[in-house]
Amino acid sequence: MAQSFVSHGDIASYAEEKVNIRREDLTDYRAQVNRLKDNLAIYITEHPHYDLIKMLGSGSVAKATALKDLNDMDVAVYIRKTANNPSEAELINWLVERLREAYKSKGVKPEQVQPGTHCATITFSGTQLSVDVSPVIYDGGDDDRGYLINKDTGKRVLTSIPLHLKFIRKRKEKWPHHFRQVIRLVKWWIKEQKRQHENTSKGDFRFKSFMAEMVCAHLCDTGVDFTDYIKALEAFFVYIINTGLKERISFIDNYGREKLPAATGAAIEIFDPVNPENNVAALYSVADRERIVEAAKDALDAITGSQFATTQGRAIDCWKRIFGPTFNL
Repeated sequence: MAQSFVSHGDIASYAEEKVNIRREDLTDYRAQVNRLKDNLAIYITEHPHYDLIKMLGSGSVAKATALKDLNDMDVAVYIRKTANNPSEAELINWLVERLREAYKSKGVKPEQVQPGTHCATITFSGTQLSVDVSPVIYDGGDDDRGYLINKDTGKRVLTSIPLHLKFIRKRKEKWPHHFRQVIRLVKWWIKEQKRQHENTSKGDFRFKSFMAEMVCAHLCDTGVDFTDYIKALEAFFVYIINTGLKERISFIDNYGREKLPAATGAAIEIFDPVNPENNVAALYSVADRERIVEAAKDALDAITGSQFATTQGRAIDCWKRIFGPTFNL
């Protein structure tokens, strides 16, 4: 084989400089979420009739898979299920009003809390960082299992934030640092694919982060070595190419596979590790799947091209096809 001009160490260095959120920023963002939680806890104590229970951090900040260009965070507000709960149509606006009340004494103006399709969004004027607050209807289930609004369908779906975080931690314990780093690199590749597909005839590139996490978790469970980032990325792209994303992905952390539904006919089947009835890729089309497979083929071709490149410049150009123009040594 020809000399390799881009090594695992180079990818690791690039990730630290360009891909990963800074540790100081992550600490600040988590502190901001904790302040939100503390303030809401006070409000809950003062207003027990609203049946608010607590706030939990979720999403990439909680999982430590956030990227450098993070501009929003995810949290969930648990609401006790009662006969007095707002209707589906009223729930988000009701939550907006509760959040405006809870934080008005903390300098948050009413216009900084706005309704979305599935959540309320708090935008902080100083940092312009947004926090998406999703309501979870809680009926006393174990492991904080409750029902939230699915971002894609608008329907209620059973979930458990603690179990999702535990799921990621379990794989992280197998590959400390490396598992979540590979996820961040894959997410960065996805962002670059979305950029490349934007305003072209290729069609939108759809590949949500949660799906990518589940593919990485499947590879982790089937013995892929995550300590070499080039090889791990190769394994990720090879899996997509070889299966065409037609292979069903599921996990046995929280339920047996006998709980899964029969073949759904969906173009992609990747099941939530907490809820066997939730195919997180249910709305993806055959065209969406084919675009992912084609992008994976191009990425694998770029990695191979880099390994056989005869100059460093050529090797760098190959990796720019994967990570975009920010890649350099």
